[in-house]
Amino acid sequence: MSSEAQNLPALHIPLLPRWIGYVAACIGMFMAILDIQIVVTALPLIQDELRIGADHMSWIQTAYLIAEVVAIPLIGLFMRVFSMRWLFAAAISAFTLASIGCAFSSGFYDLLVWRVIQGFAGGVLIPLVFSSIFLLFPRGFEQTLATTVGGFLAVLAPTLGPIAGGWLTEHYSWEWIFLVNVIPGIAAFVAGLGCLPKASINTGLLATLDWISLVCFGLSLALLIVGIKEAPTRGWLDPVVIGCFLVSILMLAVSVQRPRPAIMYHLLNDRALAFGCGLSFVLGFVLYSAVYVLPVFLGFVRGHGPLAIGLITIVMGIAQIGAAPVVVQLDRYIDARLLTAVGFIAFGVGLALDGDLTVNSDYNEVFWPQIIRGLAVALCVLPPIRLALVLQPKDKVSDASGLFNVMRNIGGAIGIAIMDTVMFSRTPEHADRVMELISNDPDKAAAVLGINVADLPTPDDAMSMMGIMDLIQNASLTMAINECWWLLAAVCILPLPLLLWLGDVPSATHYSRRKKDD
Repeated sequence: MSSEAQNLPALHIPLLPRWIGYVAACIGMFMAILDIQIVVTALPLIQDELRIGADHMSWIQTAYLIAEVVAIPLIGLFMRVFSMRWLFAAAISAFTLASIGCAFSSGFYDLLVWRVIQGFAGGVLIPLVFSSIFLLFPRGFEQTLATTVGGFLAVLAPTLGPIAGGWLTEHYSWEWIFLVNVIPGIAAFVAGLGCLPKASINTGLLATLDWISLVCFGLSLALLIVGIKEAPTRGWLDPVVIGCFLVSILMLAVSVQRPRPAIMYHLLNDRALAFGCGLSFVLGFVLYSAVYVLPVFLGFVRGHGPLAIGLITIVMGIAQIGAAPVVVQLDRYIDARLLTAVGFIAFGVGLALDGDLTVNSDYNEVFWPQIIRGLAVALCVLPPIRLALVLQPKDKVSDASGLFNVMRNIGGAIGIAIMDTVMFSRTPEHADRVMELISNDPDKAAAVLGINVADLPTPDDAMSMMGIMDLIQNASLTMAINECWWLLAAVCILPLPLLLWLGDVPSATHYSRRKKDD
């Protein structure tokens, strides 16, 4: 086969419709990623208005991520069944309608159901963009430009999420963080339906989908997260917790061992893809956890409203946008393993710098840690994408992209559950410690509470002690959140021995050398 033929895209459509369709797909991806972040700043308000318990709030995020995880690996099969055009039209329609449903939810459980539907549709929209880059555009300038556009929007979405959520919540109401999806959703539907490549629908392929394998996979992840969340309350050796973990392992084993599993686990035999998926998991764990923990601190400890939280957390997104084009260029000439290692080290440093927050910490204290994390994220995202996907056969790109993205969301769902567990299990223990300090070391207790020692009541003055219970709660939650930061920083070390152990990745170096030769 000639080099010209090898460089042709898998789907041949004219230039203008190709780009209009691709931009429509990017809008869908943008909305799906935005909805992970835009909700974060409004969580305290949603909790109050819908009367949701604090221990249930993380499920608003986790349910979305789990649903995405179940949908993402199916992107390859869905593309073959419905074609890119009809799959996008169905996914963007479902996402838009689910957004309306979320906005009109009256309680925790109906909001949870709509978030699951929204997450499942988002789980189709996100990898569809990654697949379309390699299926719509010839290798070279167009593919590079499409990758840059998609990567930029993928970074811009979480950047704008907090500020958009805060602004909409404070100037309108929390419902608008979901209703804002409606007009872009309709526009993307029309553009995608008119311009994305069409093909015959082959519903007969759905008969090949092993629904037992898919359901077992979803149950495995859900039970794992339930076990993680219940363990601190019930105890790690509680029969219910152990049962959740054992059944989770059993469900995963059943999913993997099925004759034709819904998820193409066998693709992980490719070292480059397995390598990228492992890094994607760690990144999802630390990134989603960090963007969950910081708003919790700002909202529950500092008492900031949604808009103020968005203005503070947008710093990391701005740093991401600034770093992305630089990393794109670096990725052309520097070993992706080295870039990735530097990225995770820097991200860990940014996390550790937040590990000494106090009840008085605010914008200035979290500014530079966010800058460092923002600069590091691009290094943790772009090189692994190239390592995992760039040389995959075109008929495997969609499935490989699904695995790559699903690992990031699994990491995020597990990370949020663990951070939630740490915060709400360790806070009471730290509260007891603060109470002991009030009796034994008033100076240190006053410093922890952020007040003058003269304002500290005596332990035997019950009424005065009741007056500082909110301060004790804030201080103990801050101490638990600091433990979360240090735990996340430690997780960032995990890719380093993985990179060393894997050594050279042939597909990555082959592609890099070929680019230099060209």
